Amino acid sequence: MKLVLIKHKFTLAFLLVILVMAFVEPSYARSSLSISYDNLVTMMGVIPPIFLLIGLMDVWIPKETMIKYMGEHSGLTGLFFSFLLGSMAAGPLYAAFPIAALLLRKGARFAYVFFFLGTWTSAKLPLVLFEMTSLGVPFTLIHITSMMLMYLIGSFYLESLLKPHEKIAILDKIHAMSQ
Repeated sequence: MKLVLIKHKFTLAFLLVILVMAFVEPSYARSSLSISYDNLVTMMGVIPPIFLLIGLMDVWIPKETMIKYMGEHSGLTGLFFSFLLGSMAAGPLYAAFPIAALLLRKGARFAYVFFFLGTWTSAKLPLVLFEMTSLGVPFTLIHITSMMLMYLIGSFYLESLLKPHEKIAILDKIHAMSQ
């Protein structure tokens, strides 16, 4: 019982806050529950397809292939595939984290996974097309180029900050979650 309470402490804290709000200001509690419900429905529309994609990638892409194309010594090929995966994505950023975990589990280099996440945030093809039509091609090119350069530098810098034992700890957590 204690383990369940610890595991779900944030959910329980949220429910406690809602309960207090229901007495203090009922309209805020209703609004909060409505927003939470809408977010849950949105997530349930995004998460199952992402998990399906992850399952297919896990089965169809051998670890050796991932290491060859996105591993420690893949060079520009790893950056290219990181950019390609991130830019062809659809959906909110929280959908990218399970894919990032799969990439790491399959042997992708940390810097390439960081770059993939950065690309997902600002260079998804639908977002770029919208930006081009709304803000113009010159602005979009400057924005995407500067962001990709910052993500590129930042991803390798973040990787350099990770100590070997921290990388192992991250990979151990990812392997534990997948079992």
